[in-house]
Amino acid sequence: MLNASSSDSTATVSTPSGLCADLRWYAISTRSRHEKMVRDRLAGIGVEPFLPLTRTLNQWSDRKVWTESPLFSGYCFARFALTNSHAVLQTPGIVRIVGSVMPEPIPDEELEAIMKLAQSARSLERHDYLTEGTWVEVVRGPLAGLRGQLLRKASHDCLVIRVHLIQQAATVHIDMSEVILAQ
Repeated sequence: MLNASSSDSTATVSTPSGLCADLRWYAISTRSRHEKMVRDRLAGIGVEPFLPLTRTLNQWSDRKVWTESPLFSGYCFARFALTNSHAVLQTPGIVRIVGSVMPEPIPDEELEAIMKLAQSARSLERHDYLTEGTWVEVVRGPLAGLRGQLLRKASHDCLVIRVHLIQQAATVHIDMSEVILAQ
């Protein structure tokens, strides 16, 4: 269920020029349904990949089949020095190295937790990142700039805006693509 070694998440190695390169984990955005191919190609160029997989039982017309699919569709993780990012980006199937402005490493404890889950014999499944009760900020649309709490009401996503002084609140329907986690 896991395709990663049990090594430390950060390490320093010597490069051919004698300089030390800091190995960090990065999230790699892949083309649709190319996660396993990207994992294999990264390993082929000497980059340590990590692709958490989940097993599901699929019912086909004539049989049931267990399949392994990526836990996070469209993403693979890789451990490399940022100075080697060009070789990673040249790998077929890779769209980009994830980051807001430039590639950003994933905190060690976050990736170690996912690795531990993937190594366990327990069933994994993806979960929505923004869940009910999360504080979010609207970044698109006519409500851009508003901050509030996410709420699910009658299978719709809503933003709750509170007026604490009078202990009242209002909700408005919102599309999840319009909000991000509030900082």
